[in-house]
Amino acid sequence: MTERTGTPLVEMRDICISFGGVRAVDHVSIDLYPGEVVGLLGHNGAGKSTLIKILSGAYQADSGEIFVNGEHAHIHSPRDARHYNIETIYQTLALADNLDAPANLFLGRELVNAFGFVDDAQMEAETRKIMARLNPNFQKVKEPVSALSGGQRQSVAIARAVYFNAKILIMDEPTAALGVHETKMVADLIQELKKQGLGIFLISHDTREMMELCDRVSVMKNGKLVGTERVEDVTEDDILSMIILGKNPKAAA
Repeated sequence: MTERTGTPLVEMRDICISFGGVRAVDHVSIDLYPGEVVGLLGHNGAGKSTLIKILSGAYQADSGEIFVNGEHAHIHSPRDARHYNIETIYQTLALADNLDAPANLFLGRELVNAFGFVDDAQMEAETRKIMARLNPNFQKVKEPVSALSGGQRQSVAIARAVYFNAKILIMDEPTAALGVHETKMVADLIQELKKQGLGIFLISHDTREMMELCDRVSVMKNGKLVGTERVEDVTEDDILSMIILGKNPKAAA
């Protein structure tokens, strides 16, 4: 991967937040470019999820700044984040199990016809169109999502974000509890989103997966940023050392 140039899709500068006197995120700066996947790694409590919740609007930073496409962004709620085309796909996916893919994709944002009635046919057509773009093998459009596999459910959640014009996607442990085939399905989806120019923050504990899916990885420990490195410049052992010891072997080199 070549050095990134131009304006980042999103840039978080010098972010701090404390809870009960404990600094959960301590002067952390990260950025993300179009068509790039940046992985966030660290033990539980390292601060990575808290940092991303600030970007998603779930938390508000005590200090620091966020820029989207070079412009200062004011993100105080998930609604604000969506205004900046930031969408979050949590591990739980937040899908309604009893509803099919179109109903989930448009949940709370249903399409209506000229008479003001919900337009089921149009929602199904739009769902098939976006699924054909993201996951051509997806066929179970009219089945309740409870009948879908883990990878297929991820497809529905990702399609919902992309359909509503996400440019910055936050994915929290997207392959947790998935089998090999399902994990590959999600990896293929991520590659497709990269081609379409989205930027993705990927939170995971799986260093091998991060090495395969990400362009860069950022490691946090005890609320601080240990370092951000291009995956082509580090080994899996380097990443593990950053996670465990809180030291960046590349910076010391």
